[in-house]
Amino acid sequence: MKPYAFGVDIGGTTVKIGFFTTEGKFLDHWEIPTRKEGNGEMILPDIARAISKKLYEKNLSLNDLEGVGVGVPGPVLADGVVNKCVNLGWGVLDVRGQLSSLLSGVPVEVGNDANVAALGEQWNGGGKGHPNVVMVTLGTGVGGGIILNGKILPGAHGAAGEIGHMKVRDDEPETCGCGKKGCLEQYGSATGVVRLAKRALAADLSADTPLRSLDPLTAKDVFDYAKRGDEMSLAIVEEVGKMLGEAIAHITCVIDPDVVVIGGGVSKAGQILLDAVHKYYTPAAFHASRQSDFKLAVLGNDAGMYGAVRMILNK
Repeated sequence: MKPYAFGVDIGGTTVKIGFFTTEGKFLDHWEIPTRKEGNGEMILPDIARAISKKLYEKNLSLNDLEGVGVGVPGPVLADGVVNKCVNLGWGVLDVRGQLSSLLSGVPVEVGNDANVAALGEQWNGGGKGHPNVVMVTLGTGVGGGIILNGKILPGAHGAAGEIGHMKVRDDEPETCGCGKKGCLEQYGSATGVVRLAKRALAADLSADTPLRSLDPLTAKDVFDYAKRGDEMSLAIVEEVGKMLGEAIAHITCVIDPDVVVIGGGVSKAGQILLDAVHKYYTPAAFHASRQSDFKLAVLGNDAGMYGAVRMILNK
């Protein structure tokens, strides 16, 4: 195996690039802008230039690379073709083939960013030491990733792990970004927690709660005041925990992971979130999968870079 690899995490605003040894040591990382003009036609050339520049700085060449792993915010087919990525302006694009060509044939592996982050956490984060991991990412939306026997489960259409679009309620009047109503993302994400809080405030105008005076109101506020004993905040955390716990119970009936890793900005609430989720997970889970452990993610924004490199090492 060659000594080095790069892990690339493409986001809507920036591209994070990590430089690793193939033994897993994180050597360096930096960001470049995600240039989306022209339907994102400059993104892959920019990445190739950034990698070549870093190698030059390190007095290395492309011949020293085992490969480049890439996480993208969209569904990815088994052959490395991205099946539309609206946030980047891409339609159907052969990311593996094009980036490899730009790097003179260096091997490239491509995966959905949530799946790739899950692989990073499984390799060197909250799921370390466990071959079977489900990751649930609670950020602006709700994402997920499934790792079985140390490898990403992408699904036939690149859509495995789209946990946020499990339907959890029938009475939701608003439409999710996916076009459905009642998705887990509408409640378990940061924006979802705020939605529930605003609805609770509107439904009980007489409630004495510090949430009423906050503008803007954030998910962090809800969890912070729940920790201080505010009744409305505690009720919202219970509601979020119930939907997440029961949804994860459905997932573990199918996947039966060693551990469920919870990440994303909302996970910074810490133990109060884990306790609420586990409270409702346990009675809803199939008896044989109740032993699945729950952990908080630890790699933060670096998870995608770790997972991208792990894809290369898995090959």
